[in-house]
Amino acid sequence: MSDWPRSLVLVGAGKMGEAMLRGWLAAGLEPTRVAILEPAPSPSIKELAARLAIPLGAARSALRPPDVLFLAIKPQTLAAAAPDLAPLAGADTLVVSILAGKRIADLTARLPDARAFVRAMPNTPAAVGRGAAAGYASLATSARQRQWAQNLMRAVGQFDWLAEEALIDAVTAISGSGPAYVFALVEAMAEAGEKLGLPADLAMKLARATVEGAGELLHREPALPAAKLREAVTSPGGTTAAALAVLRAEDRLAALLAKAAEAARDRARELAG
Repeated sequence: MSDWPRSLVLVGAGKMGEAMLRGWLAAGLEPTRVAILEPAPSPSIKELAARLAIPLGAARSALRPPDVLFLAIKPQTLAAAAPDLAPLAGADTLVVSILAGKRIADLTARLPDARAFVRAMPNTPAAVGRGAAAGYASLATSARQRQWAQNLMRAVGQFDWLAEEALIDAVTAISGSGPAYVFALVEAMAEAGEKLGLPADLAMKLARATVEGAGELLHREPALPAAKLREAVTSPGGTTAAALAVLRAEDRLAALLAKAAEAARDRARELAG
């Protein structure tokens, strides 16, 4: 990618912040354009910063407002951090926030000089370059700033734009929380295998490999609907059909997932205040 911001300050280098940073560097962002603000850097961040000569924990007074101020801190720490961050959020700075539950209105109130904001919701597979995210840009965000934000997010996986900020709560419910649903499915499949007599370790091994393989098929066949992949493994009157008849009876699987997603969305709204 050629259209990178000339300067970027990453605020927060925990697991997600570090995953984002490594993705940017792998995609071509020059280390000389980056500074990191992290009060408790992990050994891996310390090693990365030292190896690439990235300023780590530089005094805020020594930094100028960058092209992009990327917020990856814990949402509950925003209020305490805002007074120190406000001088970095200049009139020409794009503020990109991945803080769950913190709306653009909250960010505007805390960082009053900034005009351009992008709020995005990534998920944990970003750590392996297979994230799924979506975001919303404030009206004052320029086309170039939108491109910066898009490049930064797509460096760690899929990214799409939303027409309304309120839809981020739905994104949180599907892709943000979604990896946990998949992991819970693996746990349930392994438990089912045990009940059928399989040794616990083998049941878990089979469940994990099955989900990994199914995910890879989805990845390699982006134009093929999930329904077609499901049909390909479901022979009429066969074992898979018998199992799906139970899962899909009275739409119980779809209804359960819809109920779970609604609960996640509603909780996101509560956290946003």
